[in-house]
Amino acid sequence: MKVFRGLPNAESRAPCALTIGNFDGVHRGHQALLAQVREAATRLNLDAAVMTFEPHPREFFAQLASTPEKAPPRIANLRDKLQSLSNAGVDRVIVEHFNANFAALSPQDFIEKILIQGLHVRWLLVGEDFCFGSRRAGNIQTLIEAGKQYGFEVHTMPNVNNDGVRISSSAIRAALAKADFPHARQLLGHAYAISGHVVHGKKLGRTIGFPTLNMRVSHKHPALSGIFIVQVHGLGDKPLPAVASLGVRPTVDDSGRVLLETHIFDYSGDCYGKLLRVEFLKKLRDEEKYVDLPTLTAAIERDAQQARAWFKEQASFAVSATDRI
Repeated sequence: MKVFRGLPNAESRAPCALTIGNFDGVHRGHQALLAQVREAATRLNLDAAVMTFEPHPREFFAQLASTPEKAPPRIANLRDKLQSLSNAGVDRVIVEHFNANFAALSPQDFIEKILIQGLHVRWLLVGEDFCFGSRRAGNIQTLIEAGKQYGFEVHTMPNVNNDGVRISSSAIRAALAKADFPHARQLLGHAYAISGHVVHGKKLGRTIGFPTLNMRVSHKHPALSGIFIVQVHGLGDKPLPAVASLGVRPTVDDSGRVLLETHIFDYSGDCYGKLLRVEFLKKLRDEEKYVDLPTLTAAIERDAQQARAWFKEQASFAVSATDRI
């Protein structure tokens, strides 16, 4: 899959079947839409393409209005979004920088400069409520009329439901905020996880007996925070049991930077630079600020004991279920 930051240059442009959206989480509704794009691209001998945005448009407008708290929490980082799009069979992704200039494009300029000149669209699929251009003045009818003028097909897709409830990024954010990982999995079509490269930290964990793998979280508003039971993929043939903290670490850091710290049980090894995936299984508690390091250490010890007990219980349940078969 080819990834472009902004519109491809002239040499890289190719006729495409396109869909447009934020695709936060690439949930089952997104997957159904992408499957239609993939089918049309194959049938028409086109590239299957996705245009998405960074930052999220609502995040941009929240910053513009000095109300950053109104920005939607992020389900997935850009790496995980791109991996999910690749898994769905997308040939090319255009990550458009959403800024004041892009937001100011009129519907006609968006059609001519972006869809026609920039992407050579031949087939377009969007949601039924899709709006675009400055002040969201463009809609489906605008696209249909432009398609007749410029020679591209326009198709819409209704919402995908789960037991009668619309599958949406908002519903997944709500599930993750409650740490309802089974429901999030239903909506996503896969377990919720965050991937990234292991980076160097302050190495405080090893001094208190709990060395951690550190992964930076690029956005300030992840869809969940706290202390979690997790398992880590990428260090062996099977996932490794662990406990993790996702948040701003108020006891030891006042920068406000979000970090995912993971302590893998009974593991030692150099993981710096490795690409790992941390899968979330159960929330233990919210993040807290402690008066001193010994109090923090005691809390981490309790978290680790709870996580170990949980994994032991799950293993016992799996054995008993096997016995019943």
